[in-house]
Amino acid sequence: MTPGQLVLLIAVIAALAFGGYRALTDGRFRGTHRVRDAETSPSPDAPAAAPETPASVLADTDWSSQLGEKATLLQFSSAFCAPCRATRRILTEVAEVVPGVTHLEVDAEQHLELVRRVGVLRTPTTLILDAHGTEVTRAAGAPRKEQVLSALAQLS
Repeated sequence: MTPGQLVLLIAVIAALAFGGYRALTDGRFRGTHRVRDAETSPSPDAPAAAPETPASVLADTDWSSQLGEKATLLQFSSAFCAPCRATRRILTEVAEVVPGVTHLEVDAEQHLELVRRVGVLRTPTTLILDAHGTEVTRAAGAPRKEQVLSALAQLS
């Protein structure tokens, strides 16, 4: 085997491995990220020793009053992102089917401060927020409808 063929073989194997990894991880809901500069705020009616509730991801934004009764599907997208359009369609359908769920879409290019604060690295990124606006889980990439419904079911 010539050195050129060996390099080609290694490049093909590396590309297949990376493609397989992305196919397995894209759109999967997993864990949360710490929201930068999010302080915990005690409930005004709670005693001083009560546990504190985390601040809303959308605190001090235009969307803070648009949270869903049960959950909010917060999508970060950009203008030239093809998977973002498919994600928008899926999240809108889920929000129409599941009562108490709202879908909000944020243009990542226009709201960089929020993007940095919540740690979004690529579009589309979908955050599932509870009724108080606290991040429950997130998915980087385009999730399937079944994955979104499953993540919402775990919220209940």
